[in-house]
Amino acid sequence: MPYKPGTRLSGEKASKLGHLDVVKSELVIELIKQFETAEPAKVESESKWEVISGGVEPLRLVFAVDGSKQTIRSDVPPYKELSFVKTALLRLDQHALNKLDQVAPHPMALRDIMSDSAMYHATVLPLKGVKIEGKNNYHAVRGIIFESIKDASLNAEPYKTLKWLAYEKWTGQSNRSPNFQCPHCEKGVNGLEYDSDTGVCEHCGGDLYLTDMIGFHLEMGEDVAPESIATSYMLIHETLLLFTGIRYFWETDKLNVLSQSLFIKDGPLTLRSQYSKLAIPIRRLFEYAKRNGITLNVMGQEKTGLFVDHLDVISRQAPDKSVFAPSNTYIRKEVQYSSERSEPYGLRTNYGNKVFVNLDRYHHMVISVPTGEYKDTESLDDFIGLPRILATLPALVSYRHECALVPVELANGVASLSSYPSAAILKVFSEQ
Repeated sequence: MPYKPGTRLSGEKASKLGHLDVVKSELVIELIKQFETAEPAKVESESKWEVISGGVEPLRLVFAVDGSKQTIRSDVPPYKELSFVKTALLRLDQHALNKLDQVAPHPMALRDIMSDSAMYHATVLPLKGVKIEGKNNYHAVRGIIFESIKDASLNAEPYKTLKWLAYEKWTGQSNRSPNFQCPHCEKGVNGLEYDSDTGVCEHCGGDLYLTDMIGFHLEMGEDVAPESIATSYMLIHETLLLFTGIRYFWETDKLNVLSQSLFIKDGPLTLRSQYSKLAIPIRRLFEYAKRNGITLNVMGQEKTGLFVDHLDVISRQAPDKSVFAPSNTYIRKEVQYSSERSEPYGLRTNYGNKVFVNLDRYHHMVISVPTGEYKDTESLDDFIGLPRILATLPALVSYRHECALVPVELANGVASLSSYPSAAILKVFSEQ
């Protein structure tokens, strides 16, 4: 690797003729010939596509969540960093969607739909060089996260959802929160008392927030927080917004409306690392609902990644209006190109299994759909609400972007913080 340029001296330049020895290799020459051939490679896949059943009624209401972040860094030392985070929840109905032109929707029509159908949340996290009186950066960020999730502009609804999930309130029992590591002494805490907002560590007496249970503090240092903390906050808040609608209909006993609603998350239905502890009560919620005859129609859509790249290849041979649920063995072998492992894919992190959907030659997508408790399955019957989700997707398709869905596009329009001009404006604001 070359030396990078510094403040006094220039960087090391790469060799202009270093490739000559490489292209003399017979193996390299043969591979280049194959790479440049116009004949497409033959795709051999063990995918088992099934035709999507017709005659199924689409869902009437659609809720979509999305989020974005923008990190701002000062130009001169000592460098300061702030990360702005924004999330949004958008509500649509089939009547409004049917009036939209999927190819070129009229801006005024979009304005009318979004005027009273969107809610959003915004916050800022200090990452480096920002001092808050009486606290180091570590405890300042802990407090900011706790207060931000209790956002008064949203009537603290996402925070109520966090408590609903953490204490599994749908069961009617007084459960403790999941166990977590104390942010002060790093010892294990046996959860918080039922419905508590705060608590005290049983080992060191340090103050605890319910949001500490999620595990944000495990990503931070005493004086500096990495940019990944903002990404994690955004993903957690998206999840809480997604389940806020479900909780509202559940607690107000509007289960008939809930059964007619589709909840879409931008990205897979997964919570990684320490945040995966929330995936456990979420799975239990889906399992509890399924056993009690309550259908929760939830899906996530992936836009990039290994699964999307894989679908781009195998969808060429898939019939129109078809669906395929890959098993753990298929994912390890065909998508990840890895050997079998002791644990199946997504056992600890996912609350939805992957499903490949091919609507036609121009529209295919990777979605995640819950099964309840974890299940390695290829049977479409194991996916909660899948027939009605598939029946709803054709009306949601957008022709403005590749394999896009209108609700996700609109939610992104509310939540998006672009590099320009958003970043420039936020930087000016943060310097005041």
